[in-house]
Amino acid sequence: MNLAENYYRRANELLGLARAANAPAIAQLAPILGENIARGGVIHVFGSGHSEVVAREIIGRAGGLVCVTAIPDPTGGFIENLPGYGTKLIERYDRQYQLRAGEVLIAISNSGKNCSPIEVALHAKAKKLTVVALTCLAMSHATPSQHPSGKKLFEVADHVLDNGGVPGDAIVDAGDGVMAGPTSTLIGCSVLNWLMLATVEWLRTGGHAVPLLRSQNLPGAIEHNRALGQRYAGRLSRQLA
Repeated sequence: MNLAENYYRRANELLGLARAANAPAIAQLAPILGENIARGGVIHVFGSGHSEVVAREIIGRAGGLVCVTAIPDPTGGFIENLPGYGTKLIERYDRQYQLRAGEVLIAISNSGKNCSPIEVALHAKAKKLTVVALTCLAMSHATPSQHPSGKKLFEVADHVLDNGGVPGDAIVDAGDGVMAGPTSTLIGCSVLNWLMLATVEWLRTGGHAVPLLRSQNLPGAIEHNRALGQRYAGRLSRQLA
């Protein structure tokens, strides 16, 4: 079996396991996110380093909820283990876009050990937001925290979603014990899409408006998206063109 086929088989096994493992948490979270959206609130998402790619999956996306907004890190995670940096980052974001009690913050970190996502989560909790961690529990248990508190992201969050990966993320032996083929993006993005769709279903079932973006390549979509964005003027870090 070649490396790509090996990855395909193993990654799909892990995807199926993640689907089953996260179903109870998603069922709990859908009403929380749905009620927040029905009140006019937004969902704040933070991912440091490569986890920013996972966060970006549900922000400003065709077929996605307009009210999901990014907490940007201008360093791209370069100083994510500098104590205090994540606190300053989220405080600045809070001043500009506002973290409001009752809203939701999703913090994404595969390892769950780095300072910035932990500090972002702690600030959000202090502001009385519901904090959701998307992490790899196996990785979190295998490595020490870099935060002064000694805690991992899953230990400070209110709810935990597990991407079901392995320590080190990669799942295919490329030879001489060197591993390749990471799964945190593939599965992490899937977990977030499952959560968003469960939230959409909760809103629809409850008779609430569902603020979904359309592909800007479709006729009339840009006007539709701009109108949706106006409901959240000043709250979204990524403005709709």
